[in-house]
Amino acid sequence: MKTTRRDFLKRAGLGSAALAFPGLMTTGCAKKIRPNIIFIMSDDHAERAISCYDQSLIQTPSIDRIAAEGIRFQNSFVTNSICGPSRATLLTGKYSHLNGMRDHSDTFDGSQLTFPKLLQKAGYHTSIIGKWHLKTDPTGFDYWNILKGQGQYYNPDFTENGTPVKYEGYATDLITDKAIETLDSMDKSKPFCMLIHHKAPHRNWMPNLKYLEAFEDQEIPLPSNFRDEYTGRLAAGEADMRINDMYLSFDLKLHDESIEKETGTGGKAAFAENVTETWKNTYNRMTDAQKKGWDAHYDEVNAEFKRLKLTGDELLEWKYQHYLKDYLRCILSVDENVGRVLDYLDDQGLNENTLIVYTSDQGFYLGEHGWYDKRFMYEESLSMPLLMRYPTEIQAGQVANEMVMNLDFASTFLDYAGVKVPAEMQGASLRGIVGGHAPEKWRESIYYHYYEYPHGWHNVRRHYGVRTERYKLIHFYQDDVWELFDLQEDPSEMNNVYSDPAYQKIVQETKQELVRLQILYGDVEIDKS
Repeated sequence: MKTTRRDFLKRAGLGSAALAFPGLMTTGCAKKIRPNIIFIMSDDHAERAISCYDQSLIQTPSIDRIAAEGIRFQNSFVTNSICGPSRATLLTGKYSHLNGMRDHSDTFDGSQLTFPKLLQKAGYHTSIIGKWHLKTDPTGFDYWNILKGQGQYYNPDFTENGTPVKYEGYATDLITDKAIETLDSMDKSKPFCMLIHHKAPHRNWMPNLKYLEAFEDQEIPLPSNFRDEYTGRLAAGEADMRINDMYLSFDLKLHDESIEKETGTGGKAAFAENVTETWKNTYNRMTDAQKKGWDAHYDEVNAEFKRLKLTGDELLEWKYQHYLKDYLRCILSVDENVGRVLDYLDDQGLNENTLIVYTSDQGFYLGEHGWYDKRFMYEESLSMPLLMRYPTEIQAGQVANEMVMNLDFASTFLDYAGVKVPAEMQGASLRGIVGGHAPEKWRESIYYHYYEYPHGWHNVRRHYGVRTERYKLIHFYQDDVWELFDLQEDPSEMNNVYSDPAYQKIVQETKQELVRLQILYGDVEIDKS
């Protein structure tokens, strides 16, 4: 009987992936296959809003599928919890002080070395679709189609390989549409690395019309520290990211005729001067048909607000419920579209040879400490979800407790592609961990540095710090204020024990570790101005 190429590949365990992408097989005795890479990143997606991490808020079956068929990281952290700097770190594998993107006043230098450039040089088709947010045009990509600036949820403006274009539809759906179109059209002889980067669930949390009624009849419990008074934490008390200070229009979708005046600042006092006009402009991006569906839901919200005439604590809790439900509704669209990508891989016979990663650019506060947003080194914004699936190497259903960082993404992708990791990249490949043979010496602490003060949003003071398995030391260095938290005894980080005599040995040990990490990563010249 004649043996066909398909029969041979099937017997070799290569299946339809090699048929679809014949160029993936390298020459040589080992005949190793370089995996495709799909890197899905949402924006501001808290671990607590993914059901494989926490079942209390939402069900995310598609995102959970990556964890069930691969690995879930329990201790995944960001180096600098803010959108642009986080993206610069994942591209370069370097801390903010080295890649030049400390905060949003900086502009990313696209001439520097990034993992997409190295993969492109190694024969990968590279692409990014969705949020970019680095001011300069992407480099190292064969194809790019990115949101303009922060991006809009409805009928967003994109730039496709340098050409402005506007699409009608919902951003999360559109990003996935363009990703699948690109996968269909690319050169099938080459492996690919695709970055699918969603705007959602970033502020101002505008859900897809089909999900507007989700969670409508639910009362979402308040976090235990929702009414935090920030005792012993000066910087936390001064931060302008309280749910109480959200804009009634822009954040909570109230029309100006429903409110007597805007309250609070919502993160930047100057923004409040034109915030209702900004909300009108955002709303008016919708088509008449979209507005009809939107108004069918939010007209009732407006009517309820006018009828209740809430003040004080009742108003605060009303804001919380409406904020969090809109946030979760945005995630339903993210989960749906992750499912579309997974189904596409299945349909095309690509799932076995595709490394798929789901993460967020940082964590987010869902009412903890009375907050929304991120920036602080406290757990909710320091932690980011991380799930990986690669059936060829990663055993299904794993949970990893090692301390990993967004600093590690570049090294990991290069490692899987068989590309030498440059010495300038400061992260470490996660391949050993997910393959069940973690290095004997893995990091036992992580270093963090946030810069955007006083010129940025939310009034979060500059700080750096170290986190070990049990302790977290933070230095707000412009004011020379220190905080120490015992995460075992105080997981909500409510009690600063820096001055507690019982913790003085820990203070000294964590300070020594902090200095060691600053030297290791070259962050030794701290600007305290």
